[in-house]
Amino acid sequence: MAVDRVLANLDLNLLVTLDALLRERNVTRTAERLGVSQPAVSGALGRLRRHFGDPLLARVGNRYELTPLAARVAALTEPALAGIRRVFDATAEFDPSGLDREFTIVTSDYAATVLAPELARRLAELAPGARLRLQQTTPYAVDHAADTLRTADGLLIPHGFVTGLPHLDLYTDRWVCIVSHDHPDVGDALTLDLLAELPWVVLFDRPTAFAPAVRQLRMIGIEARVDIVVDGFTQMPFLVAGTRRVALIQERLARLLAPVAGVRVLDCPFEVVPLAEAFWWNPMYRNDPAHAWLREVLVEAAGALRP
Repeated sequence: MAVDRVLANLDLNLLVTLDALLRERNVTRTAERLGVSQPAVSGALGRLRRHFGDPLLARVGNRYELTPLAARVAALTEPALAGIRRVFDATAEFDPSGLDREFTIVTSDYAATVLAPELARRLAELAPGARLRLQQTTPYAVDHAADTLRTADGLLIPHGFVTGLPHLDLYTDRWVCIVSHDHPDVGDALTLDLLAELPWVVLFDRPTAFAPAVRQLRMIGIEARVDIVVDGFTQMPFLVAGTRRVALIQERLARLLAPVAGVRVLDCPFEVVPLAEAFWWNPMYRNDPAHAWLREVLVEAAGALRP
């Protein structure tokens, strides 16, 4: 009941102003961002300071910095606003043709290249007013998936990294090796001895961030001689072409980029567990009609991919 009384005494417009103030850290810029007058923002800041019992913005020299409390609040305003928007976006009947919403999906460049074009095509056809924002995933975003999914509609990532969240299985892919089309030491097939000898291009190469296939390579006793570390798969073919390097990459992406990059696609000379791509989301979206529709479109887009 105490929480209800607090909400009853608050103007939800203050949340919008608070979010903008904590981002801009300046009354003038906040007013310009919101399209209101400076006195209106100054008045809202005064009300917010009284509510929190904290100055929120503290002058340091000729600029303002967030107070410790404001820094904690700043991490909460965006998901709070997103939740409010979801509440007021709800309708009795869902019609995708009239949808006016931006879907944010955190994804690797691999899934963005393989799956996103078909997803975008279907969104444009079925919901012309819908917008798609693709955010590049990072090790931090994956390690803190629950936090990531407070402000995103979903995370496209294979099984093996995220647990305890709702998900949809979309499609499978196979890991393959790529080498330059004119590699001097590689014929029609690779051997384990060659994999141990050749220089590698690998993804991330950190304790909690790695390509699963490279980890499996280590499990059979081969430590890749890492030459280049990248943060995306689409870079790999171009860093392999014209060199003695080798890389492990998803077959769908390898087949797509091989003709452009000038690399050959070869089977791995060891057993590699296939990649199972999935879409993970926050349980708060379970009964969101627009999100449920997005999940259906994702499944259809994945089903349209060539084997």
